[in-house]
Amino acid sequence: MDYTEGTEDKKIRRAKKMMLWFGIISLSMSFAGLTSAYVVSKERPDWLTDFEIPNAFYISLVVILLSSVTMHLAKVNVGKEKNSLGMFLLVSTLLLGIGFVWLQFLGFSQIIENGYYFTGSESTITTSFIYLVVLMHLAHIAMGLIALLVVIYNHYKLKYTGGKTLGVELAATFWHFVDILWIYLFLFFYFVR
Repeated sequence: MDYTEGTEDKKIRRAKKMMLWFGIISLSMSFAGLTSAYVVSKERPDWLTDFEIPNAFYISLVVILLSSVTMHLAKVNVGKEKNSLGMFLLVSTLLLGIGFVWLQFLGFSQIIENGYYFTGSESTITTSFIYLVVLMHLAHIAMGLIALLVVIYNHYKLKYTGGKTLGVELAATFWHFVDILWIYLFLFFYFVR
């Protein structure tokens, strides 16, 4: 396939999708580097081997999985121009995303209740890594929530008609990425202790 062929609109769509994928790949490499550093740091004598994942992180895993389903269904329904159902699903995804953020901070408070802090004399290298990785993930969730707000606004203004759904497609791809990333991070912290 010659990527220089096609209408101007197709070229722009292809370029925007490619830029998003470049971003996703670079973000994946960043998190791979952090989790690799986590594995290497496990050999330190001050590493916590009995650290338990907060209960809120388990619940947030379910919430983020549900948000991925609602986002997929939203994309499908917006594409079919089922505007009311599409809007309901987009707003549901946004609310689930906000719930996920709340659960993450609840998880942080559970970690603190157990006496572990991000920095200071009560911190450990284990919990510092966990705070850092989860906060980085939350920053990307925040970007996803902003993208969702933009998509909700544009959908409200009926900008996704006649097959022009690039904004929804890009937002859905990024949202699924941060969802998959959390699943990876959760399983990583669960199995690598």
